[in-house]
Amino acid sequence: MTDLPYRPCVGVMLINDRGEIFAGRRIDSDVPAWQMPQGGIDKGEDPEPAALRELWEETGITADLVEMIDRTEDWVTYDLPPELLGKVWKGKYRGQKQKWFLFRFKGSDDQVNIASEHPEFAEWRWIDAKAMVAGIVPFKRQVYEQVVAAFRPHLA
Repeated sequence: MTDLPYRPCVGVMLINDRGEIFAGRRIDSDVPAWQMPQGGIDKGEDPEPAALRELWEETGITADLVEMIDRTEDWVTYDLPPELLGKVWKGKYRGQKQKWFLFRFKGSDDQVNIASEHPEFAEWRWIDAKAMVAGIVPFKRQVYEQVVAAFRPHLA
C-alpha cells in the first residue's frame, strides 16, 4: 500500500422519472467505459455544491433541473491500479474518496448537453443499474456496486 492520500471527490447518480441512470461514455478511453458524472472537490468547496458543479460541467444540467433524493453517508474509496498510480493527478493521490449524491432529473433529454468547454463524454444514455455496474472500468466496479446498493430503493 502507498502512503499517498485519497483525492476528495464527488459522484452523481442522476436518475430519470423511470429510475434509469445517466451514463456517459468517456471521451478519453480506447475501450468503451461508461460512468456517472464525478470529479474533484475544489479547495474550500463543500461536497453538495461540488456535485452540482460537476453535474453542470459534464452534462450541462443546471441545479434547477434536479432534486436531491439521497447521499452516501460515508466516503467511498478506491485505489488506482498499479499501471495508473503515479501517472494520474500528477502522481499526488493513490485513488479517490468519493461522496455520492442521488439526484432526480426533472428536465427533458434535450436539456442534456455533453458538448461542454472541456467535454468528458462522447455520448450518453439512460441505463439500468446492472448495465451501469457492468459498464464501468473494473477498478471502480466495487464503488459502483456500493453506490447502487445505497440508492437501490430509488432505481428501476
